[in-house]
Amino acid sequence: MNKQVTPNPHHARFRELGSAVIEIEAKAVSGLAQRIDANFVKACELMLACEGRIVVLGMGKSGHIGGKVAATLASTGSPAFFVHPGEASHGDLGMITEKDVVMAFSNSGETDELLVILPLIKRLGVPLIALTGNPNSTLARKADAHIDVSVAQEACPLDLAPTASTTAALAMGDALAIALLEARGFTQEDFARSHPGGRLGRRLLLLIDDVMRTGEAVPRVGPDIMLSEALLEVTRKGLGMTAIVDGEGRLLGIFTDGDLRRAMDHGVDVHTTAVKEAMTRNGKTVSQGMLAAEALQIMESAKINGLMVVDENDKLIGALNMHDLLRAGVV
Repeated sequence: MNKQVTPNPHHARFRELGSAVIEIEAKAVSGLAQRIDANFVKACELMLACEGRIVVLGMGKSGHIGGKVAATLASTGSPAFFVHPGEASHGDLGMITEKDVVMAFSNSGETDELLVILPLIKRLGVPLIALTGNPNSTLARKADAHIDVSVAQEACPLDLAPTASTTAALAMGDALAIALLEARGFTQEDFARSHPGGRLGRRLLLLIDDVMRTGEAVPRVGPDIMLSEALLEVTRKGLGMTAIVDGEGRLLGIFTDGDLRRAMDHGVDVHTTAVKEAMTRNGKTVSQGMLAAEALQIMESAKINGLMVVDENDKLIGALNMHDLLRAGVV
């Protein structure tokens, strides 16, 4: 007898509330587009002209948003760090210098910890950028550039927990960071240099020279040896291929597992047929100094698993395959 399962009455409500939160926050972010105005431009200009660091301040949830925005700025070419306003009034204000720019996050614009240090920031003559939900607040009025990040309502049913307001502040912070990135001419390579331990850094900065096999690890045979001997070289070196070179080490062709299958399909005798009869001529090659990511793109486009590395005179100097790129974290 099948036991009837009673639907949990909370399930429908969970979905309803989840959907409502997404809709409210999406609407809050969408409304920011019309606030990319003269104040936004001025904020960008102040940060672009900054000779020191962008010091980001914020309390509570605004502080968490400020910390993320500071990290985004720093990783996209605009040196920045976060300072807790409560700690700033107890010594950390010394982190702010006359060459810096201060960016303050506060939904109310009346956060006590920020207002306490506001006169000291002004005394230093440091430009102040404020992102608040209240254009008439003390922080907004004292700022050199104020960006309105107010929202019609929080996504919280009680309209209390910072939800839509923090999402809006985060989105505006990202907008500022990316506008500066473009203005600074920040490139993929610049991003990779600030993220050397990440996968993107490895993809963008690693060269073929760093991953290719060299010397005795490179499979190579002469053009006149039998296919059976070429297969032994393929097996010994473990790359699934071997280069065929002339007496001076110039690359004549490549012999792969695929070439072997095609030869066998045609009834070729591996003991009596020279490798030059079954090799692939004019195959894909790469040069030293090329990014490993470019080699990966070539492999993927040509649907091959390995590449020979040659110099300007077509002399064989190395080899690599997909497994080498996998181990290096490029794939």
